[in-house]
Amino acid sequence: GREMRTIIRNGTLYDGELAAPKRADVLIADDGTVEAIGVALAAPDDAEVIDAEGCWVTPGFLDIHTHYDAELEIAPALSESLRHGVTTTLIGSCGLSLVVGEPEDLADTFCRVEGIPRDIVLPMLEDIVDWKGPAEYVDHLSSLPLGPNVVGMAGHSTLRTHVLGMERSLDRGVRPDQGELDAMSRLVSEGMEAGLLGMSVNLLPWDKMGGERFRSRPTPSVFARFAEYRRLTEPIRAGDGVFQAIPNLQTRWSFGPILDMSRPRDGRALRTSMLTMMDAPPAMGAYRALGAVANLYNSRLGAHVRFQALPTPFDVYTDGIENPVFEEFGAGTEALHLEDVDARRQLMGAPGYQQMFRKQWTSKVAPRAYHRNLSEARIVSAPDTSLDGRTFAEVATQRGADPLDTFLDLQATYGNDLRWYTVIANANADHLQSIVSHPAAMIGFSDAGAHLRNMAFYNFPLRMLKRVRDAELAGAPFMSVQQAVHKLTADIADFHRIDAGRLAVGKRADVVVIDPERLDDSVEEVHEQQMVGFGDLDRLVRRNDDTVRAVLVNGRVAWRGGIPAADLGTAKHYGQFLPLGG
Repeated sequence: GREMRTIIRNGTLYDGELAAPKRADVLIADDGTVEAIGVALAAPDDAEVIDAEGCWVTPGFLDIHTHYDAELEIAPALSESLRHGVTTTLIGSCGLSLVVGEPEDLADTFCRVEGIPRDIVLPMLEDIVDWKGPAEYVDHLSSLPLGPNVVGMAGHSTLRTHVLGMERSLDRGVRPDQGELDAMSRLVSEGMEAGLLGMSVNLLPWDKMGGERFRSRPTPSVFARFAEYRRLTEPIRAGDGVFQAIPNLQTRWSFGPILDMSRPRDGRALRTSMLTMMDAPPAMGAYRALGAVANLYNSRLGAHVRFQALPTPFDVYTDGIENPVFEEFGAGTEALHLEDVDARRQLMGAPGYQQMFRKQWTSKVAPRAYHRNLSEARIVSAPDTSLDGRTFAEVATQRGADPLDTFLDLQATYGNDLRWYTVIANANADHLQSIVSHPAAMIGFSDAGAHLRNMAFYNFPLRMLKRVRDAELAGAPFMSVQQAVHKLTADIADFHRIDAGRLAVGKRADVVVIDPERLDDSVEEVHEQQMVGFGDLDRLVRRNDDTVRAVLVNGRVAWRGGIPAADLGTAKHYGQFLPLGG
């Protein structure tokens, strides 16, 4: 129990719906719900007062694409998201989850794809995995001292491995029989009955297995046929849950069948959350086509499909070639197959290998997500500090060499000590505005908790609000602040059918207090911070603790003035497991 109530005074309130902002106080009851909203509310003498003068008071944000499945076992406060106002996180994305299975299978499927150290995750899983299926896993999640709330999905790769065995699940020639399909389907149903939202699948062969046994094969979900996906969406459709799908970007034909699955059967559409609406140079304008197709399916054909979209430039830092974009082609996977960095450097210096790399890198026909423009890729740091801050193309010009030769030579010389930066998508501000405001775009895809050295999107809601506010201040608004807050809160909660995303009397008080004056360049600054419980690993983050005055989860002040609550990560009264339809 808690002794006292909390009152947030004099803020400008955005309720998560599309109501105009209003100046109001918010009184929070000791049961963690909003007791009253109004002007100059009376409050008990002992109430904790949060002064929100000049601030925006909004519902807590939702992050619907994270890979926190392993991290929340080690550091359940998930403070990198929580400190930025994210009060609900979704795990079990991309066909990957921990809902059922053997520790080694789970670690091999999860760690390489998501850039998470297997040598830390595997022993941890061996230590804790005692659940025998989705319902017991949900009980386990509910027992953790979470920071933000957690919602979850069953990962298709996880289910497939558990039912078929790892070896058969990774064999293109194996089709699950009726009994195996039934077993997978039962796991989906059991998960949903326990409160999981549904299931995620991944059709993209770039994501590769780690470990020793099946290293560098695509993940199990990739080996399924559409009949299998369709069969497993039946319980999701019946329970009005959510189907999250990563299409195969290599062939692009998979978009059609997935969209088609979203259309109503037996009078009910399948809520489909797809990746991704972004403005990437290799597929210029594709985001417009996706948006138009989604609108058509939703308005004319009764489908219920949304495309996850990142409201920021998609920028990536890379040590050597430790980055999923190098899994797009065989030569990249061959190098990443080698865990030993010295062996990898030797390979990358070999003339025969360099020839093969060049042929695949420059191929005009092979599909690509990364533009591979070396005049757009900049060295951040290298043992030779004279390289710092220069693009690979600039270094090549100075050496009188070819940019790709220069890139490969630097990789062979420095390996993972060569750190560089590139923007993969969403570089054009106008295109990004039209993506963010598109009705079919659902704001998400942060990949929080994954690609720990590559990406830093934990504070994407703040960066979106900065973009909206900057446009307004420049006299060229593209979206109102209340529309932006709605897109970051109730819009996402309603699609996923979870009780979150609104600031209203009687609702659970997940609340953020934001100083709009501090929606400044600090929200774009990148830092490296050591991760709790992950050895000496430094995670890439954007941190801006002056922007968020306070974060409340379940009515309790979890973060305030840049400082976590003393019992955050140990007490069980902050984040909860939130069930489907809850």
